[in-house]
Amino acid sequence: MQIKAGTPAEYLAKLPAERRAVVAKVRGVIRKRLPKGFKEMTGYGMLVYGIPLSTYPETYNDQPLMYAALAAQKNNYAIYLMAVYGDKGRETQLRDGFKAAGKKLDMGKSCIRFKRLEDLPLPVIGDLIAGISMKDFIARYESVKKK
Repeated sequence: MQIKAGTPAEYLAKLPAERRAVVAKVRGVIRKRLPKGFKEMTGYGMLVYGIPLSTYPETYNDQPLMYAALAAQKNNYAIYLMAVYGDKGRETQLRDGFKAAGKKLDMGKSCIRFKRLEDLPLPVIGDLIAGISMKDFIARYESVKKK
């Protein structure tokens, strides 16, 4: 389920009230812990947290460099954590955090799926969001980007 919206406020307004409440809670954690320089926007039918093209225009797809994203999908919710993808240390932090919180992790490469807010250990997500600066994220991106 992709939601076409030009702004985060439009995205939230298009969600049913009960789904909006879940997304708003997770969004609040992300926005509170988001490192300096990253901005909230919409893209790919979801809320995106990334580096604006005005700050870093050299992306492989001419889109803002995505750091994280949040979506209300058809059958679940999803958080995309690009700083976890390909980083074994951060992935271990995520897996250990879920285990310590007694939660089951449903994860793809960068996608964490959850059906209810109670399925998500918000402090763990907040720590991962806060865990890398914009400068370090760009350096990591550049180190793996195809030349």
